[in-house]
Amino acid sequence: MKRTLVISDIHGELDLLEELLIEVGYDPKVDQLILLGDYIDRGPDSKGVLEKVIALKKEGAIVLRGNHEEMMIKALTTDEEKAWKHWTDRNGGKQTLESYGFSEDVFIVKDDDFVKPTLQSSTLNEHLQFIQSLDYYFEWDDTIFVHAGVHPSKPIDETDPHELVWIRDVFHNGYCGEKTVIFGHTPTKNLHNDKCNNGVYYGENRIIGIDGAAVYGGQLNCLQYPENRTFSIKAKNNAEELITTR
Repeated sequence: MKRTLVISDIHGELDLLEELLIEVGYDPKVDQLILLGDYIDRGPDSKGVLEKVIALKKEGAIVLRGNHEEMMIKALTTDEEKAWKHWTDRNGGKQTLESYGFSEDVFIVKDDDFVKPTLQSSTLNEHLQFIQSLDYYFEWDDTIFVHAGVHPSKPIDETDPHELVWIRDVFHNGYCGEKTVIFGHTPTKNLHNDKCNNGVYYGENRIIGIDGAAVYGGQLNCLQYPENRTFSIKAKNNAEELITTR
C-alpha cells in the first residue's frame, strides 16, 4: 500500500525539499507524493525547485498550483504594470528571476511610463508553460488537497480558482464540510496563534494546514496522510519577519 505524502510552500528552498524527501524515504514506486503549490519566490533557488518538481511529476507526483505561481503567470503573460510590480516588488518575484540569471537592472521597473521588461530564457518559458498546466485542486472521496482552502458555501468545482489559491479566514473559520481539507498558504504559526509553532495544524473542523513558513526561517513540513505522521526539516537561514502575502 502506498503512503500519501503531502508538502507545500517550498518557496525556492531546494535544499530543504531534497533533505525532506530523504528524511521521509520517498520512493515514487511505492509512495504518492502530493505538492500543494508555491514552489517559487523569496527563496534562493526557484528555478532549481521547479526543475525538481517537474522531475517529481514525471515520476508520478500530483502537482498543484499556488498563488505565487498565479502571480508569476500573470506577471509574465500580461502587460499589466500592477501585476508585474506586485510580483517582483512585493512577493519575491525578484528572487525568482535572479535564480534564472537575470539581474535587477533588467527587470526592476522604476520609470513612471511602464514598459514590461523583455526576458529571454528558454528555461523560464518552459517552466512558465509547466505551471500554467497545473490543476488547482485534487480530490478523493473524503479529502480535498488544495493550496489555500475552499469556500465554505460553494462547491469546489464551481469556485473561482482565485479563491482556491488565496482564501484564508473565511475558510479557516467557516468550513464545516464533510471532507477533510489539506492545505498550505497560511503559515501554521498563524493558525496555532503561536509564533514558535511551525508544526502541522489540525483544525477541529477537518482542516489540516501544513505550511511551516520554511522561507521565513521556520520549517518545511511533510504530512503522511491519513496516518497524520509528520516529518520536517528546519530552515537554516536567518529569515526576516514573516509578512503575509498580499
